[in-house]
Amino acid sequence: MHPKTNTAYKYMEGLFVRKSIDALQAEAGQTGAKTLKRVLGPVSLVALGVGVIIGAGLFSITGTVASEYTGPAITLSFIIAAIGCCFAGLCYAEFASMIPVAGSAYTYSYATMGELIAWIIGWDLVLEYTVAATTVSISWSRYLVVFLQGAGIDLPHAWTACPWDGGIVNIPAMVIVVLMSLILMRGTAGSSFFNGLIVFLKISVILVFVFLGWKFIEAENYVPYIPENTGRLGEFGLSGILRGAAIVFFAFLGFDAVSTAAQETKNPKRDMPIGILVSLLVCTVLYILFAHVMTGVAHYTEFDGQEGIAPVAVAIAHMGEQDAQGIITPAYPWLNKAIILAILFGYCSVIMVTLLGQSRVFLSMSRDGLLPPFFSRINPRFRTPVHSNFLFMIVVSLLAGFVPAQVAGEMTSIGTLLAFTLVCAAVLIVRKTMPDVHRAFKTPFVPFVPIMGILTCLCMMCFLPADTWIRLVLWMLVGLDIYASYGRKHSQLEPDRAYRKGDTVLNVLGLVLAVLSVITGLWHQQTVGWEADKTLLVISFVFAFTHCAYYMWRLWHQAKAHG
Repeated sequence: MHPKTNTAYKYMEGLFVRKSIDALQAEAGQTGAKTLKRVLGPVSLVALGVGVIIGAGLFSITGTVASEYTGPAITLSFIIAAIGCCFAGLCYAEFASMIPVAGSAYTYSYATMGELIAWIIGWDLVLEYTVAATTVSISWSRYLVVFLQGAGIDLPHAWTACPWDGGIVNIPAMVIVVLMSLILMRGTAGSSFFNGLIVFLKISVILVFVFLGWKFIEAENYVPYIPENTGRLGEFGLSGILRGAAIVFFAFLGFDAVSTAAQETKNPKRDMPIGILVSLLVCTVLYILFAHVMTGVAHYTEFDGQEGIAPVAVAIAHMGEQDAQGIITPAYPWLNKAIILAILFGYCSVIMVTLLGQSRVFLSMSRDGLLPPFFSRINPRFRTPVHSNFLFMIVVSLLAGFVPAQVAGEMTSIGTLLAFTLVCAAVLIVRKTMPDVHRAFKTPFVPFVPIMGILTCLCMMCFLPADTWIRLVLWMLVGLDIYASYGRKHSQLEPDRAYRKGDTVLNVLGLVLAVLSVITGLWHQQTVGWEADKTLLVISFVFAFTHCAYYMWRLWHQAKAHG
């Protein structure tokens, strides 16, 4: 039955119409050639989560955080960040067992807070997955260059860097995106096996690093465990640990991608909570062990100024016997190459899972009519949304080839934190509005857990720089434009309406975002200095003025149409 005639949908006129749980559960139970193939079990889901979580954060962020903010107490930062992730993970797990449909936080918001909020969070997730895949693919290219240099092969800089980094195009970054996309197009079963193999290799290298490095730990490297604060907020001491938690929190991002595979899971009500929570637990343990060994074999000051894989290389260089002159002969020189290989393979799984999550969010939004039907077409042979995968393969590969990693990387986390915040809020709402809906898993200690999740995520967002907020506001404005011009007119819940209740809210929201564009632009310029480059300030003002005019025109046109 076509969605717009399905009585299971709960009609609440306006842009805050909600999709009923009955409709979502019916959608989850659909079978046939035009549906996603259910091939994933709990082990595959855990591997999926571990595959996307363990990435650049473990191999690079740890050194920077230890040297600049926490010292050896980086392990405490990981614990605090893990607790924050756990709050959000518990909320995700309840929704994943209650609404086992592809779309992650977008679908959960649609069922609890209405269409407009669902669009905002769905568009936000698209940003998260796009910039994450772009950033990791660029980083993958850099590690490939380093690895090949160790083998005596030098790739031309012009073909391994974007124009802003002194090159022409980053071909390796583009190639890895294309390869991972082709694997996804072939089917989730094959990509799941590939991901599982990568995760096994990646975890094996981490465990080898911990096992071999443990006997070289020097107790004096942990003294003082919490270095004294320098007098500036966030530089060591308690505030340093908290700032470190905000930074290493980014290393946990990605477990929400597990929930996007709900419709490809054999028993989602049971397996989705397992996949989310166990993958978080596994990664937390690995992160703490890795950071403990790294700061134990070398003093935290040794990691100052290191970039990329340098912190790991420094740690490996200290795993050996020291002679009378204080020179250390590394006992495991081969381990550095093994770590680089682990990063290369590990980044493949991160890219693949983020591309999977991106296409599944678009699939859900398209089925609801908020995006063109192109994105929800399932290939009858491979049972995957190949059209959507192909489009994102083109978009992400072009971004990876021509955009600097810094620009893409700054946007990765804020979108996820916003998604976490809304999912935690949605649990509070759904416990009041839908208390009788069956849940295979229930978030414990409500309202404490979701409230703490909200506060934790908002706190993390406050630590992010102003230019990140500018790009988020601009992205939200573009998304609101698409919804105002297409989504609201093609919604499957309230089709064929020139105006819908809530249009005023939509237009006012556009004006609010336009004002925020000015505020964040001024905030950023104040932070970097008025003598610094003003490109972002100009862009934010242009967006603000054009969108003020557009949404004021919509308000005027709406008032005129209603007489």
